[in-house]
Parts: sequence; C-alpha cells; structure tokens
Amino acid sequence: MKPAPFDYVRAESVEHAVHALTGGDGDAKVLAGGQSLVPLLSMRLARPSVLVDINQVSDLDYVRLDGDVLRIGALTRHRTVETSPEVARHVPLLVDALRYVGHVTIRNRGTIGGSVAHSDPAAELPSVLVALDGRVVLEGPDGRREVAAADFFEGYLTTAAEPDELLTEIIVPVSPRGTGVCVQEQARRHGDFALVAVFSAVSLDAAGKVADVRLGIAGTNATPLRPERAESLLVGESPSEQAIAAAAAAAAAATGSVGDIHATAKYRTTVAEVLTRRALQGAVANTNGHH
Repeated sequence: MKPAPFDYVRAESVEHAVHALTGGDGDAKVLAGGQSLVPLLSMRLARPSVLVDINQVSDLDYVRLDGDVLRIGALTRHRTVETSPEVARHVPLLVDALRYVGHVTIRNRGTIGGSVAHSDPAAELPSVLVALDGRVVLEGPDGRREVAAADFFEGYLTTAAEPDELLTEIIVPVSPRGTGVCVQEQARRHGDFALVAVFSAVSLDAAGKVADVRLGIAGTNATPLRPERAESLLVGESPSEQAIAAAAAAAAAATGSVGDIHATAKYRTTVAEVLTRRALQGAVANTNGHH
C-alpha cells in the first residue's frame, strides 16, 4: 500500500519543527530515520495530516558528556552511538543494547529520538533508559521540559509528549566506574522484535558485594519494566547463584506478561526469569573493566 495523502514540511530548525507541529492540529508526525514510521504510513496505520521532516536539523545530532550525564541528540543515528568510544566508556549498557536493534542497515538510518518517541514496548532503548534513570527532553510552544523516562512511556506507542512537542534529547546518567553490563534477548530471528529482552548493569564494591544494580525488561508489558524489587534483593549482597536466582524470580513475578500471536503469557514470564538470571550473571562477570 501507499501512504494516505499528507502535507510535507522540511524543518530547518527546532523552532520551525515545533511551529509545524503546532499547526498540525494534533495530527502531525515527525520523520527522523523513518524506520518505525514509514512502515506505519505505508500500511495506513498512521494517517498524519502533516509530516514534519527534521533530518536537516543538524543541531540535534550529537553525543556530549556533560558532567555526570551523557546527552544524546534526538537525530543521532543508532550506529553513531553504538560505535562511540565515549558512550562505551560511560554508558556501556547503551552500546550493548543497540547491537540488538534490527540490523546495521537499520541502525545506520534509525535515530535515538525516533526509537524513544515511538514507544514500542519490545524496543531496546526505552527499557535501557528506564533502567538507567534516563530523562527525555521535549521542546514545544511553551518551552523546554524534561520528563523522567519512567514517566515518559505511558502505554503501547503512547508517551507523555504533547502533540505539539518535539523530542530533542535524551539524558543518561554515567554508570559507576567498573560497571559490568549484559543484554539477553529472545527473538525468533536476529534483528526481529524481542519477544523478551533483559538489560542488566551491575557494579560491585571493594568487598565484592553488589553496590548498584539496574534491570530493564522489554516485551512483557505495555511499557518498559524496571523490576525494582528484584534489584533491591541484590543490593548489599554477594552476587551468588542463589541471590541471582531469587532476583530473577522476583523480576519474572513483576512482569505483567500478555499473550499475543508471537508468544503466550506463560512463555514470556518463564523466559523473563531465565534471561534475567543470565543477564545478571553476565553483568557480574563483566564488572571491573573486564567487559
């Protein structure tokens, strides 16, 4: 199929894009990499009256260390972040997660902002952002505001952004030095949407006990899941097999797994427990710079 008719605006700046979105009567869509939007347009699942192309807004393409946070512009391509030594050094979980996004050709076009704004519960980036206490920057006619990632994703393909707001940046806190990370994902084929994915970051103290642990789970709920009770079971403990198994069971219990044409709810819950255990084991093994 072909997309339904729409007006096309090529934005030259953030202000221009916001102005175009404001004039779209709540029915405008932003085109960045197009890896999620274009298929929806072609199938007429999305029928915007206005398409606002932001690919010329080069101000939104950057990776910048700012004190204890990493700032990434919305138009930055997945591949740029995936291959950035700065991101690998400061937020290694982000690099590992991006390797699971589609294929290299998709990552060359797809953007960080587009993936986050799309809010697909099976996507990698939203879950990583929630796990790491990331924030999302939105700009609209009333100015600029920051929203915690945990509050940004409201449901399937639904976010806290207003129709006239543009996602311009994501902010990710720098991980503690020596943090070990691990991603475990179950999909039918490499590059397919995750049936379940688990993202784990662990740092240990001098005594070898867990100082900090972050978990994010994609694919089991309508929004990214951060199983905080599972995290709390590990903090201050030695990362033994028993402790990790208990945390994995708690993580699986926190999932609100739903069944669909791809997998049953029971399958997703079972897989979430197995992948959480593996992700925690892998992250612990990768601590202290061994990643």
